[in-house]
Amino acid sequence: MGYGLLAGAIVAEILATTSMKYSDGFTRLWPSVITGVGYVVAFALLAQALKTLQVGTAYAIWSGVGTAAVAALGILFLGETLSLAKIAGIVLIIAGVVVLNLGGAH
Repeated sequence: MGYGLLAGAIVAEILATTSMKYSDGFTRLWPSVITGVGYVVAFALLAQALKTLQVGTAYAIWSGVGTAAVAALGILFLGETLSLAKIAGIVLIIAGVVVLNLGGAH
């Protein structure tokens, strides 16, 4: 159940962060509303997930997967540049989350 809540928190955070890009500095109503609601939902679901998951592991997954996904979405759909440094950064984030899940946070 905890990982399901965490997955929902990640999806909400990705939606909120992507919507923030479209809010044009919070000058566009609906993207701004989606950003606010998305972050509230993300934090609420993360808080519920922390009832059963370790905070270090859960936060690493939430922030790492969210960061990697938003970076990938930026490259795929928002015209952001792809560089070796970005690829390396995303790989290192994913590797860090994997290491924590394999026992680093136990």
